[in-house]
Amino acid sequence: MLRKIVDNLPRSRPYLVVTAIAVLIFYPTWIRLAEAWLEFEQATAHGLATAVIFLGLLLIHPPVHAISHKQLKPYRLAGAALLIATTLTWGLLELVRIDTLTYLMLSAGLIATAWALLGLARTLTFLPYALLLSLSLPIWADMAPALVDLASVVVGTWVGWFGMTAFIEGNSITLPYGRLIIADGCSGFRYFAMSIMLAMMTSILNDYRWRGWLITLVAAGTIGLIANWVRITILVVVAYETDMQSDMIADHDTMGWVVFAVFILPALYFSPVRKRKPGENLTSTVSVFSKIGAIAVVVAIALGPIALTILQRPGLPVSPWALELFGARPAKTGDLPIALDLPESLSQQAWRAGDLWILLAQSQKTLSDDKLVPYLPLMFDTSLWQLQETVQPGLRRYRNILSREQIIIGQRFQTGSRRSWNYTEAKMLQIPALLTQEKQFALIVLQMKCAQRSCDLATGKVQQAMTSIQLVR
Repeated sequence: MLRKIVDNLPRSRPYLVVTAIAVLIFYPTWIRLAEAWLEFEQATAHGLATAVIFLGLLLIHPPVHAISHKQLKPYRLAGAALLIATTLTWGLLELVRIDTLTYLMLSAGLIATAWALLGLARTLTFLPYALLLSLSLPIWADMAPALVDLASVVVGTWVGWFGMTAFIEGNSITLPYGRLIIADGCSGFRYFAMSIMLAMMTSILNDYRWRGWLITLVAAGTIGLIANWVRITILVVVAYETDMQSDMIADHDTMGWVVFAVFILPALYFSPVRKRKPGENLTSTVSVFSKIGAIAVVVAIALGPIALTILQRPGLPVSPWALELFGARPAKTGDLPIALDLPESLSQQAWRAGDLWILLAQSQKTLSDDKLVPYLPLMFDTSLWQLQETVQPGLRRYRNILSREQIIIGQRFQTGSRRSWNYTEAKMLQIPALLTQEKQFALIVLQMKCAQRSCDLATGKVQQAMTSIQLVR
């Protein structure tokens, strides 16, 4: 193995250097990513192993460039422009700490760096390796809600085929002796990510062209999803047959990996294998880095991490916001009809005006590593309180699946001097806010219980309060 690495080093070295330069340009995000890998949480447990596999493949099976009569032009100027544009985009996203998009820019930055320094043709041979490394990014948890919805539909259909007595509502499966929830951990993104990673490794080692890549990735992703659906169905059947008494219901992680292995191992065994032949018509040397690419790297460093350090200088604290409320009295935040689970970085105050509850949560960005708009996970149990209707942006009706009680919830975001009605828009408004040195954020939540037969009165009151409530200093 060591001899093979030494023999391949001339072909591996340029790509290793490109990787190191890309890490240098985007180092603040890479440092945060490495910290996430070392936490070994569910969404990032495979990250460090994927990075090691990426480096290992570069050393033992480096990219090769086939010799042909018609060679692609390097287009290094276009690559240099792309690198600078990517760096500017990354700098804005890093400034406002939109983590998911910032992490995705790492892969784009790696590809742009390779294009600027090595040219287009060699970047295309490096592209599969860069895509493999992108699997280490903590973006899989963002896919969980969609995968949960898909699993709920498929498993619900399969459970109906078995003829079991079950009431299925969203991601909740109610059996005669208990209830099962298809939560984010049951979305199957771990099996899906592992399947895609194994498919990419197989494609790289076999030097597949784009068609082979596409077929392998689609097949692997399908296998990973089906394995998870089978796992959940087995749990439902076991829970039904044992009256919810089986130990497998509480501890089903091992069973899940066994089911995944039953599906993925035969696929790996029967997948075609292609080895590189010593006499293949492949280049063994790599040209030196272009001067245009080197200049683009210097410009990218100046416009990226250096400019980011200057813009992230902390500002002076300002007085917190208050709400203009008439006829409202202070209340405890835990007494709201639906108690909210918000980050500790947000200071919270609550009021009650008749049947209307108002919550103000706010924070200030005082450190360079702080987020102006903090990460807001699910603020309450959406498996118990299910969305029934979106009346308008920021105004929704929820129903308790056990008590059938209905509640109208309105929410409004304030990012600096800019108002928005959804979290995504509030995150994007960080860019103009921070560029104008506005570093305050607030979330206003209004809740009101519906009458027994209609939610019209509650909807009208919450809607009116959402537009009339003002933040003052």
